[in-house]
Amino acid sequence: MGRNKEFDTALVLHKAMEIFGQNGYEGTSLQELLSYLGIARQSLYDTYGTKRDLFLSAVKMYLEGKNAAVMKRLEAPGSVKEAIRDIFQEGVNVLKDPERSKSCFIINSAIEQIPRDSDLSLYFEGQTKQLEDAFYQALVRAEAQGELKGGHVDVSALARYLNQTRLSLTFIAKVTTDFDQLQDYIEVSLSVLE
Repeated sequence: MGRNKEFDTALVLHKAMEIFGQNGYEGTSLQELLSYLGIARQSLYDTYGTKRDLFLSAVKMYLEGKNAAVMKRLEAPGSVKEAIRDIFQEGVNVLKDPERSKSCFIINSAIEQIPRDSDLSLYFEGQTKQLEDAFYQALVRAEAQGELKGGHVDVSALARYLNQTRLSLTFIAKVTTDFDQLQDYIEVSLSVLE
């Protein structure tokens, strides 16, 4: 009979998001990781596999949670433009919060690993496509509701732009502490919907 785990696996994944977000994948040594997570090396291997496996699990947990929230908001009845603004604003609100922002920066760590990790690259490609499709469907609905003026020739391109712009907030927040600049960035970015 196997031993029961003596730790909360979801909490460990959340803490992994934080340390990988702060230090990057390469910048987080195995010893630092184990110390921050409060688990033994064998527990890491038994539960998650390698450091890379833990990183992938943390990235997936983060992205799937965030993407589900974005898609739910985009699919909600009402104004699509307001939904998109809410999505961008929530991104800034999270980045302003010292505790909640820790896990957001795992995106930067993951992006730096993509050129060296084909599994991660394929995963990001699939997640990106899924969100672009969600933005596309919402924009089609916005057009049908009369929220968009007729100037948007390529709704697919607009959907890609909005998704990538939303993702870039984490990069900008890592290089500036001026959240007024982030608000300006949102306003300018969303002006394409006017």
